[in-house]
Amino acid sequence: MSSKSHLTYGARARTHPNPLARRLFEVAEAKQSNVTVSADVTTTQELLDLADRLGPYIAVIKTHIDILSDFSSETITGLQALASKHNFLIFEDRKFIDIGNTVQKQYHGGALRISEWAHIINCAVLPGEGIVQALAQTAQAPDFPHGPERGLLILAEMTSKGSLATGAYTAASVDYARNYPSFVLGFVSTRSLGEAEGTTVAPSEEEDFVVFTTGVNLSSKGDKLGQQYQTPQSAIGRGADFIIAGRGIYAAPDAVDAARQYQQQGWAAYLARVQ
Repeated sequence: MSSKSHLTYGARARTHPNPLARRLFEVAEAKQSNVTVSADVTTTQELLDLADRLGPYIAVIKTHIDILSDFSSETITGLQALASKHNFLIFEDRKFIDIGNTVQKQYHGGALRISEWAHIINCAVLPGEGIVQALAQTAQAPDFPHGPERGLLILAEMTSKGSLATGAYTAASVDYARNYPSFVLGFVSTRSLGEAEGTTVAPSEEEDFVVFTTGVNLSSKGDKLGQQYQTPQSAIGRGADFIIAGRGIYAAPDAVDAARQYQQQGWAAYLARVQ
C-alpha cells in the first residue's frame, strides 16, 4: 500500500503536486464515486447516451474512441458538454506504444485530436522512457492551452491471463513515473505500486501515485478471452483508487442501476480503507 492510500480523497487533493490529480480527487469527493465506466460502445449516439445516463454516478468515463464507427467533431463537443454537465473526467484508453515522434503526432493532431478533449491518456513503456517524455513535452508545451488539465497513466499491469506486464516492466513503469510528477498521475495496475518489487527508488512520504484498476465486475470472474475480474472491495483493498468497470455496467439489464451499485460498493470499500 502506498504511503497516501489511507488518506481521504479530499486530503490528497489538498496536497497532491499534480493539478489533474487534485481535480480528480475533488470530483470523487464531491460525487462520492470512484467509478470509471469503460464505455466500449461503437457509435457516438450510444456513447453520449451512456455518458448522460451514467454521468451522475461516475468520476471518469473511459473511451476507446477509435472503435466508434462515426467519430466526428460532434462526438467531441457532445462528450465535453456532458463532462461539464455531470462533472466527470474523460480518459481515452489509447494505450500509446511507439517512438516519441510518432506518439506526439497520434496524441496531438491526427483524425482523433485526443489532446483537445481527453483529460487522461495512458501508455505502455515498452519503447522506453522516451514515450513518457514525448507525451509530457506535448501536453506541457508553452503554446498548449490545456496543460494543467492533462495527465498520463502508465499501463503497469494488465488483468488479462498471461499478461507480460510484470516484473522488470512494472518496475520500470514506476521508475519512469517518478521522473514526471507534474504529468504522470499514476498507473493502470492491479494493485498499489509504490513499493513494487525491483524499483530503483524507494517510495517517499511525498509520493502519491493514483491507481486505476481494470477488470472490476460484481457478477463475473472472467470471460473466454482471458479477462480476469475482481470485486470493488478486493480492488480497493489492494490499493486501487479508482475502479474501472465495463461490461458489468454498460451490458447490464439496467445500466443506471448497475452504475449505482458500483458507486455504492466502491465508495463503501474506500471508506473502509481510509477509516
